[in-house]
Amino acid sequence: MVAHVSDFGIAKLVHGEDNAVLTKTLATFGYIAPEYGSEGLVSTKCDVYSFGIMLMETFTRKRPTDDLFTAGLSLREWIYDTYPHSLTHVSDATLLNPNEESFDKNVECISLIMRLALDCSSEFPGERIKMKDALATLQKIRKRFSSHL
Repeated sequence: MVAHVSDFGIAKLVHGEDNAVLTKTLATFGYIAPEYGSEGLVSTKCDVYSFGIMLMETFTRKRPTDDLFTAGLSLREWIYDTYPHSLTHVSDATLLNPNEESFDKNVECISLIMRLALDCSSEFPGERIKMKDALATLQKIRKRFSSHL
């Protein structure tokens, strides 16, 4: 696996948490929040959306531009349609080994992370959580599962 460093720098254009800016700056396809791609509206919620997509990519090992995602299917919809009952089908196979003693805990951990990713990447900006809440959630997950990771 190769680590990628990400900078969700769209928020640097905004001077306040709830402000929005109209821009023609382009972002990376697949990580663009719907309101940014369609209307050019930028807010801190765009960065939260991108973070959610990046979480999904990390735990599924599928890029939002993967050939699997055609005809209107997106990475987010793929995860949403399988959540929470079939996450083992979409999670990176190297993360989940059914023969491991901690398999159920690992599935539970990935389920919580995918729930967070879905909360971050809601289609509507007002439904997305704040980044500080995403961080708090990740810290809770880490604390809860630290002995299993």
